Amino acid sequence: MEKFKSGFAAVIGRPNVGKSTLINRLIGQKIAITSDKPQTTRSRIQCILTVDDAQIIFLDTPGIHKPKFKLGEYMLKAAEGTLKEVDVILFVIDANEKFGGGEKYILERLKSTDRPVVLVVNKLDLIEREKVLPIIAEYSARRNFAAVVPISAADGTNVEALLDEIKKFLPEGPKYYPDDMVTDQPERLIIAELVREQLLHLTEDEVPHSIAVDVEEMMQRPNGDHYIRVHIYVERESQKGILIGKRGAMLKRVGELARPEIEMMLGTKVFLDLWVKVKKDWRNSAGAIQNFGLGD
Repeated sequence: MEKFKSGFAAVIGRPNVGKSTLINRLIGQKIAITSDKPQTTRSRIQCILTVDDAQIIFLDTPGIHKPKFKLGEYMLKAAEGTLKEVDVILFVIDANEKFGGGEKYILERLKSTDRPVVLVVNKLDLIEREKVLPIIAEYSARRNFAAVVPISAADGTNVEALLDEIKKFLPEGPKYYPDDMVTDQPERLIIAELVREQLLHLTEDEVPHSIAVDVEEMMQRPNGDHYIRVHIYVERESQKGILIGKRGAMLKRVGELARPEIEMMLGTKVFLDLWVKVKKDWRNSAGAIQNFGLGD
């Protein structure tokens, strides 16, 4: 009988290569938020997959990029710190994007780790199959990878094969978490992220990156429903106006989109009370970053 394996896998890559989509696909439900905006993931989110012969704890890290704000510095530190703590590293690339400075930057960072690195060529569904081998050849010429797996996180192509590959690098070990647990993150953090996801989808330009979301109050009413008060922070008054929208239309839309996701997670009806506040230049404030649960 095969021994049970357990361990940690870091998912790294440039912003917007599909790391969160991959983790949601592996876990089988939505934990990490997704967006077509880069730098969506801000903190390390631990997601847990338990199968018959293994338990894998995935760390969905912020995209590795050169930081412009204190928040960016924290995100980079979180991503790079992860590389020293795991059993295997998944380096996710976008098959649609040419090799560039971002990929080179990550390969440089990977030189400092002795952990096995699996190259995950994502977004197979968006390219012709004959283009895959040249991509693999280009990356393999720059680093000796422990394995290379082309996949589509969006439609699930080859994701099982990736899972088999990950298991090879895990040590024998116990279950760290109960079978039905899919994340170690508190409910409040996931609710805040689900609200932020809708804000990312609905806003443009600089606004998405200026948004922080904090669950101020969460209480279960006698009838079993949940009341949740959420504060959305931006850096400027003009951004506040954008998020509220004409006669509150934007904020209402955010609530309409986020509520079903939160209700699905909690298994109850939810009254979502959204407020927008201004906290000037919060991304450069170590105190504010820490208050929003993003700092060390």
